[in-house]
Amino acid sequence: MSGGEIIIIYNVILAILAIIIICLVILLFICCKKKSIKAEETLPTKQIACSYSLMDIHGATDGFNYRRIIGQGRIGSVYVGILPNGDQQVAIKRIHPRLVLSNAGFGFTSMMKWLSLACHPNVVPILGFSEAPGERIVVTEFGGMLSLDFYLHQNRDHDGGAGSGGTSLLDWNCRLRVAAGTARGIEYLHEVMAPHIVHGCIKPSNILIDVKFCARVCDYGLYFFLTCYDERQLGLMGYVDDEYWIGNEKRGCSKESDVYGLGVVLLELLSGRKCDQESLLVKWALPLIKEMKFGEFLDNRLMLPSDIRPLVRLSKVALACVGNSRKSRPSIVQVANILNSLEVGLL
Repeated sequence: MSGGEIIIIYNVILAILAIIIICLVILLFICCKKKSIKAEETLPTKQIACSYSLMDIHGATDGFNYRRIIGQGRIGSVYVGILPNGDQQVAIKRIHPRLVLSNAGFGFTSMMKWLSLACHPNVVPILGFSEAPGERIVVTEFGGMLSLDFYLHQNRDHDGGAGSGGTSLLDWNCRLRVAAGTARGIEYLHEVMAPHIVHGCIKPSNILIDVKFCARVCDYGLYFFLTCYDERQLGLMGYVDDEYWIGNEKRGCSKESDVYGLGVVLLELLSGRKCDQESLLVKWALPLIKEMKFGEFLDNRLMLPSDIRPLVRLSKVALACVGNSRKSRPSIVQVANILNSLEVGLL
């Protein structure tokens, strides 16, 4: 056999091998694509919030009966009710008329459909909404949850003892879990949702505690109602940073202002003190943390644990959140990672 014939045979073999490889690659691609489609079809998907008529909402709340009110805030009043074809109680937030009027041209329905896509164990889901002349209603999961504000600040006269009928204070382990859960909820809104959701006002009244003492962030994204109103009178003071009020391109809600609000919440969890509009809590707490005076700083209603290192770490995280400008503040991802490690240490 001549050298030329050998070269021809060699080239034919290479060509056949190339064809076989190409066929295998195509077959593998088709199989993987089929598997991916099947996996996507079996994944659970979050349903977009239902649109309810005002008549449905009216019936669920007995005509907005004051006896059904379970909470009142600067954005609106919250009622408990059961909607038609439902078997579970839901929370129904009725936005204050003055805020509805100042945002009459805002795309409420599209906003609610987008916010309702949020689905995370540390986020209270939006189940539905209602829009009518002069009315904006948001329907969320209820489940008998109480706010962190109640546990920390409205529960001072209850010791939770036998026959007391009260609810006991959150112990240190619970507070660490609440801190970590809240951070995970905010991290989900900031980093997983697309486009991302800025909460607008992270504070104890916007953090609910369920029956398993799991923290769940609520009222996320609803502070767009405040854009046309005097925000200083609507519960933001003390829970947003100084840059929020500066009249430049950084003004207003941002991921960084949410992290600041979380830092204030951490200070409340650690000290048991309530934040005020003058940010006196921050001014009081920061020097104590820097000087390591934890006997003066930590909530004196609870006995100090034998190992206070997790509380010291949590205090330093709070310090980083509220003691730095926006450009130097840690991200929610960094904060959540640290708090998750503290929670794991409890197990």
